[in-house]
Amino acid sequence: MFTVKTASANHDVVKQGEVATNLQVLLDGYACRYKITAGGARQIVSFHVPGDILDAQQLLLGCADHFVQTITSVTIGAVPLAEFRRIMKLRPNVAEALWRDTLIDASIYREWVLNVGKRDMTSRIAHMLCEFTFRRENAGRGPPEQWELPMTQHKIADATGLSAVHINRALHELARSGVIASDRPEVEIIDWLQLRRIGDFGPSYLHRAP
Repeated sequence: MFTVKTASANHDVVKQGEVATNLQVLLDGYACRYKITAGGARQIVSFHVPGDILDAQQLLLGCADHFVQTITSVTIGAVPLAEFRRIMKLRPNVAEALWRDTLIDASIYREWVLNVGKRDMTSRIAHMLCEFTFRRENAGRGPPEQWELPMTQHKIADATGLSAVHINRALHELARSGVIASDRPEVEIIDWLQLRRIGDFGPSYLHRAP
């Protein structure tokens, strides 16, 4: 028992403080999870690709402590929480899959803390591009050579703790070094191995096939 809905870009599909009645799965499009400081500054803490569960925490926690916003137009599958809890009891493999998904999310968050806290500007951007490229390919959205960058430079800035000016500078630096060719919104990865080296990117923390 589920319903399918659509939402336009820049729409909050999860709002901080709200109590959800459905478990939402991203079927198509891209989204991001973010938090806001008391002063209004935004920190994006994850990007999401098709196949990701957007609000698994609602199964056990009372209300959302963050926002999830669409980056592009999206299609979302929604399953009533009560129905999903019933399915988990009937099918332990579903509960195990959700538990695995939660652990992978935690692994990604640890890597994001490392990325924002310890990598320099260019490496930070390169790592974000590598992760998005890798996850996008695993979601069946095509090979890494060329794809449309769905998020704006401001969103990349909010995800990496940098300014939009720094993002622009880092992308130009990667383009000058021959690693990417960036003609917005298209990004062409010319040297995937070098981009991974610059970004200090190893996909083991994503727990997917390399």
